[in-house]
Amino acid sequence: MQENQNNSATEAVTEETINAAGEQAVEQTTEQHIAALEAQIADLQDQLLRSRADQENQRRRNAEELLNTQKYAINKFAQELVPVKDYLEMALLDQSGQIDTLKMGVDMTLKQLVAAFDKAQIKEISPAVGDKLDPHQHQAMSAEESDAEANTVLRVLQKGYQLAERTLRPAMVIVAKAKA
Repeated sequence: MQENQNNSATEAVTEETINAAGEQAVEQTTEQHIAALEAQIADLQDQLLRSRADQENQRRRNAEELLNTQKYAINKFAQELVPVKDYLEMALLDQSGQIDTLKMGVDMTLKQLVAAFDKAQIKEISPAVGDKLDPHQHQAMSAEESDAEANTVLRVLQKGYQLAERTLRPAMVIVAKAKA
């Protein structure tokens, strides 16, 4: 019987040892798992910070690019207008008194200005007599009684201009109204 008790005690000690070793292995596995998860969390936090920094840098670069685009958008047009200004100043300095030469110089300057307008997509709005009033392109300065259909252009006081389909300045016109 004593042998049975010794065997039982040995088995209990062995079982406790196995259980303790198992618990220790479980603890080590759990600690390793926790350490792995903590490392993964740290890596994800680092990636998040880097992503936020990249987004902030991209936002800043876009803002700078937009500012530069707005600031220098007129650069090409300005380069086209500088010679026009030079020619006008030369015409004013001309002391020769020759009207034909002055007229020819002003005509050439006007052609250069028209070319600059074409390159910049600036087009004239010059309605013809009898055209219907278009409030997007024309500004009626007054209305006169006429035999013409109401709200048609009778006279153009000043041309208008468009920039790429957007009205810069409407044409100023006088329109017809029905006779009383």
